[in-house]
Amino acid sequence: MASPYLCPNCKTNRSRFNIIEQVAKSVKLNPQSGEVVEEYTSGNMDPFHIPYKGPSQKIQCATCGQVDEEITFIRHAELQKG
Repeated sequence: MASPYLCPNCKTNRSRFNIIEQVAKSVKLNPQSGEVVEEYTSGNMDPFHIPYKGPSQKIQCATCGQVDEEITFIRHAELQKG
């Protein structure tokens, strides 16, 4: 179900937002060159490599540029109904 948003920063924008889809890519880098040495998948994860557990999307206010988790924008809209 869709929920209304309100920007927590500018506190005026309720309609213009960018939805940012996040796709995590787990890699091992060469510490000297920074080049990718290995890419991990969920099946071949190194025991010392913690998989990404953050949100699959973030929201950006298209008025002021504030980027945060979707729940932040939803909660501000709920608190400022009207």
